[in-house]
Amino acid sequence: MSKFSVEPLDVMKKYKVIAVVGASKSPEKDAYTVPAYLKENGYTIVPVNPTAESIHGVRAYPSLAGIPDDIAKKVEVVDVFRPAEEFPQIAREVVDMKRRTGKPFVFWGQLGLENEEAKGILSAGKVDYVMDYCMRTVHRLGGVGR
Repeated sequence: MSKFSVEPLDVMKKYKVIAVVGASKSPEKDAYTVPAYLKENGYTIVPVNPTAESIHGVRAYPSLAGIPDDIAKKVEVVDVFRPAEEFPQIAREVVDMKRRTGKPFVFWGQLGLENEEAKGILSAGKVDYVMDYCMRTVHRLGGVGR
């Protein structure tokens, strides 16, 4: 299967509300700096981290299922900073969230991360995906917002 079912640049241009699964409190990690970059560039982030109260001044939720429906209904993309072997379980959670709220539209696996089983789950659940791409890099190279 391809690394994506929807063009990464189109996702960055079209969608502005991003749940970040695995968002980090550690400034040295990409899971901290990428959400900060997205927030600074006009995106709304919804951090998902079971050990954090908030990240970048935004309330964090313990899981995708833990995001209240009024907020979950606004999430357009789920950006995942977890090991690729966790993608199938997260993909199932994303499909469940879409069934419950009508969103998200896209599952995004960060650079270096890809999982064929997750792609199958997402395709069956009618959720587009992008894997093995970095949102910050796509945003910068694509000139989004300029």
